Amino acid sequence: MKKILNILALSAAVATIASCNLNLMPNNAIAYNPEQIIESESDLNGFETGMFSYFRGTQYGVFSIASEVMCDGFNAMADFGNNYGSIHRTDNSFSATDYDAEDSWENLYYAIMRYNVVIEGLKVNVPEDLLKKAAVVRGEGYFFRADAYLRLVRLYGKAYGQGSPASDLGVPIVLVYDQTERPARNTVQEVYDQIKADLDSAAVLLAGIPGAVRAQKPTIDAVNALYARYYLDTKSNANAVASAQKVINSAAGYALSSTAEEMNDEWYLDKGKEPVMQLYATYNERPNRNYDAWTNTSRDETMGDYFRPYYIPSSNLMSLYADGDLRLAQWFDNEDHYVFYNSDYHKGEFYVFTKYLGNPALRSAPTAVPDGYQAVKPILISEMYLIVAEAGDGSVAKEALNTLQAARGAATTEATAENVHNEWFKETVGEGTRMICLKRWNEGFSSRTGQAGAIANGALAQGPAYEAKSLPAGDYHYLWPVPSHEFEVNSNLVQNPGYTAAE
Repeated sequence: MKKILNILALSAAVATIASCNLNLMPNNAIAYNPEQIIESESDLNGFETGMFSYFRGTQYGVFSIASEVMCDGFNAMADFGNNYGSIHRTDNSFSATDYDAEDSWENLYYAIMRYNVVIEGLKVNVPEDLLKKAAVVRGEGYFFRADAYLRLVRLYGKAYGQGSPASDLGVPIVLVYDQTERPARNTVQEVYDQIKADLDSAAVLLAGIPGAVRAQKPTIDAVNALYARYYLDTKSNANAVASAQKVINSAAGYALSSTAEEMNDEWYLDKGKEPVMQLYATYNERPNRNYDAWTNTSRDETMGDYFRPYYIPSSNLMSLYADGDLRLAQWFDNEDHYVFYNSDYHKGEFYVFTKYLGNPALRSAPTAVPDGYQAVKPILISEMYLIVAEAGDGSVAKEALNTLQAARGAATTEATAENVHNEWFKETVGEGTRMICLKRWNEGFSSRTGQAGAIANGALAQGPAYEAKSLPAGDYHYLWPVPSHEFEVNSNLVQNPGYTAAE
């Protein structure tokens, strides 16, 4: 059994998590004895590496794209091939069998199972010479688990405080791997309490791990950043501000990109100073991609590199950027490349989203076609400024908002709710936060109007479920469905309103 577990952990270091059959209660699960997990330093390194693999494997790709295209920032192209179609339309086809909704639940719970194995295994029978290192690895496990549960409850539970957290259903809390358990859903309050408990444990165990720009492992700054997200969600505004400011003022020296060169270093070359965490990536060990939905690049001998996106930015989004905004120049393209759609090449008709073109160092050759591979950046210092702007009062909020705006070359504004919300939209576009923000603010959207050039040239899918889509505040789709397969193995689960358990 020990040998099997080590193989699982070590193989995880190079495996990419598949999107199917990774369920909360897999039918072929194996038993394990937590007292026999760590017997050597190679065991410890293997299990640590495995946790990092699963953490990175639940970042980017569908984990960012699905919730973005669900909202008002992107329009489906006329020939988008129904990629992410159900969640984009949020019509009757968005159900408990939807792959995009399934992926987050299944993969995050599969990762949690791995974190639980390590956390429990490092509580007992660790060789004395490994105790110090094992404590750090266990702190990393608590950090990863807190992150996973925060992401799960944001997707599948009601926003904290909208309703009754003490009775609203969140997600099942599973802390010890037990293949026979069939857990019911815990309340939103219980899930957030568990997130806080895990963060408290991580804060103690990682207190001696100082922050560093582009840190590849959790540091105390990363813990404080996750605290800031937790406190923002739970409406503990003073604590959200304090936690975010600890990261902003860290001795690590995180800095907002404020020139075109710095933006290029940050978003193209993975060499910026904004990441509180930036995960390991090489050509031979590449992460998920925030790519196919937005650029999907090919090359033609005559036309050069061209895009075949499934989705392009909406007018709702593009109208927020003013000329001179560094984000407009770095993250969008309307003139440098052709766009292929409706069986022809086009240029200069509308903007394409190019934030995630990919790092040339992660391609087969720097001159190869951009393929979207770049280092995953799960925590950025810009988010900490946004949290202070949202949760802070008066001059504190305005200073944080204006610091971010000035760095990006945007006009500074008062820290009204509308201005702060717009800045979240502009700054975090493509990062998978739009739905979470709308849900937290109890806001919806009345349309996702297409760019004028895209409409005029017939580039967009059109109709009530596409560019005319509205999703009011409180719509049941802001709670994603519990995957239908989970009900086949766990009868104790309850489906979210508006969906059926098996479809």
